[in-house]
Amino acid sequence: MLRNIITKTILCDSSQTRWWSLTSVAHLHKTVLHDFHVGKEGKMVEFAGYSMPVQYGKVGIATSHKEVRTHCGLFDVSHMLQSKIHGQDRIKFIEKLIVGDIEGLADNTGTLSLFTNPQGGIIDDLICSKTDLGYLYVVSNAGCKEKDLAHLKEHLSSFRAAGGDAQLEVIEDHGLVAVQGPQAAHILQPITEGNLGDLYFMNTREMRVAGIPCRVTRCGYTGEDGVEISVPNNKAVELCETLVGLGVHLAGLGARDSLRLEAGLCLYGNDIDDTTTPIEGGLTWTIGKRRRQTADFLGAEIILRQLKEKPERRRVGLTCSGPPPRSHSPVLDADGNQIGEVTSGCPAPSLGINVAMAYVPAAFAKVGTKLSVQVRKKNIPATVAKMPFVKCNYHNKK
Repeated sequence: MLRNIITKTILCDSSQTRWWSLTSVAHLHKTVLHDFHVGKEGKMVEFAGYSMPVQYGKVGIATSHKEVRTHCGLFDVSHMLQSKIHGQDRIKFIEKLIVGDIEGLADNTGTLSLFTNPQGGIIDDLICSKTDLGYLYVVSNAGCKEKDLAHLKEHLSSFRAAGGDAQLEVIEDHGLVAVQGPQAAHILQPITEGNLGDLYFMNTREMRVAGIPCRVTRCGYTGEDGVEISVPNNKAVELCETLVGLGVHLAGLGARDSLRLEAGLCLYGNDIDDTTTPIEGGLTWTIGKRRRQTADFLGAEIILRQLKEKPERRRVGLTCSGPPPRSHSPVLDADGNQIGEVTSGCPAPSLGINVAMAYVPAAFAKVGTKLSVQVRKKNIPATVAKMPFVKCNYHNKK
């Protein structure tokens, strides 16, 4: 999935992370799996207010990245905000705040969507699933947790005051883990009560995994096939130990960042934020067709006008060699004039080159456009490239 603000720069060279220590993150929030990570030699860093593993032991980030691309990796995403929205008017309520067509979803399916503000900016990205159990299941970013909750509660108060029937439940008794990679379903199926073959991308279902009652959603943030498993807190370590015993590799934030960047997925706070519209961010596809007609979500007038008239700037992918561009690196035109800046960038272990995302004027957004990126006061040639940079391998219906 499109998620979280990395509060430290994640580099794809393990030597770059050695200065992080457990003592420096002792004051941070901890997920239910914190002690599990430490016991597995997790190198803990600050991330969205939490102590999270950037990598494990002597396994480098590039190696971990490739393990996910070729086999299977396990990520702790328990810091994410999980919630349920109940009530007869739950869909009407959520559609006031997001751009997706939730009414049009089949039961037990979900979609990536966006909370927007009255100015058309993106408050956060999220996955909203429509269950057959009388509630919506919503997962949004850890770094936006307080902001998202305040936003939901403010609008829920006015919605209910006007007679609407909706209630918010924050899920605090479940962790969340992501099992990602081409072998994910093969490894999970023998310990899962239920058929993973017909659990397609963005489908969600309550299933027992290793005998534990969980919610399993076919999604992820790597571009590979995989699932996110919402698991009771008191069973989270047990589940992870079982998965590791079956050969699933532990993976941390470093690999998560390079994997999502290769897959062309946004990082909230870097590639999209409350000053970025869905159109500028290349997320037009998240706006449901029916929602474009009803135009009843926050910021709809501005967003839909921009959709019709085209935005002045766009998010693009860049490929280049040499030192990797990082967030805020200037993007230059052929004459050396700054026209934009990089929002995310790193070496791409799957490709052997550097990749980045940046915002540039629409006139420079065409694939194949030659630009340059300033890195360490040197201008590095760069080319606008189609995203995703690697083929995504989601489990879709054929």
